Amino acid sequence: VQLVESGGGLVQPGGSLRLSCTASEVALDSYGVAWFRQAPGKEREGVACISRNDDSTYYRDSVKGRFTISRDNDKNTVFLQMDNLNDEDTANYYCAAEPITIRTFVTCDWPRIFGSWGQGTQINVSS
Repeated sequence: VQLVESGGGLVQPGGSLRLSCTASEVALDSYGVAWFRQAPGKEREGVACISRNDDSTYYRDSVKGRFTISRDNDKNTVFLQMDNLNDEDTANYYCAAEPITIRTFVTCDWPRIFGSWGQGTQINVSS
């Protein structure tokens, strides 16, 4: 599965960005999709994910209430709306997909589960 992310950039603290993850060759609604991020010197961590079938969503505690993951099946795209960004959100963000049903956030925080990855998009939160 080819995944392409877009939407990263520089934003001030308190600002918003929306990331997109678009798939080619397959219907992304048949996949569980996760957003991960990796900051310099830190391990890759799961941020949010959306399951296939029922579109259940799961979030890392630090982004709950600020980030929203969603799908647009007509566009074959998964979005990550990020509001009230802070400097701890600065990282390279990746989307990942695997044809699985996701039932807990634990799955979303385990990179090895996901076999398809995008190239990443950088987000810098700075004043």
